[in-house]
Amino acid sequence: MKVLRINAIDTYPIRQQMLRPDSPIDKCKFDGDEEDQTFHLGAFMDNKLVSVASFYFEKHPDLEEPFQFRLRGMATLPDYQHKGLSTELLKMAFPIIKQNFCHLCWCNARVSATGFYQKVGFEKVGEEFDIPGIGPHLLMFKKLG
Repeated sequence: MKVLRINAIDTYPIRQQMLRPDSPIDKCKFDGDEEDQTFHLGAFMDNKLVSVASFYFEKHPDLEEPFQFRLRGMATLPDYQHKGLSTELLKMAFPIIKQNFCHLCWCNARVSATGFYQKVGFEKVGEEFDIPGIGPHLLMFKKLG
């Protein structure tokens, strides 16, 4: 397994399959995907892209740190889940975020994924909320030392 920086367009097929299966692929392009400070990571197994995550320089209004990165669009193909790939993506991302003078990473986590995020050090903030067409979420964050 290896983790590499990838282009935004490389994330779209996995985002579509895992996060937006009922949407056309153009709905898998997120605002900010092409911004200069945005970066995308992919985990490869046998030279096949199987897990993706995207990170955006974006402040959440409910969190106090002045400079923050948002994690969005983390997804792993079914045959490769529960193998630590998402954890490896985060391990690669956190030093990059810190190099950008940011010490906080946040996400709108699907309620079904909050256990994973807690295992890797994220904390819940506030109440559960619904993203229409996607489902229940919680705001979560991790402070980076």
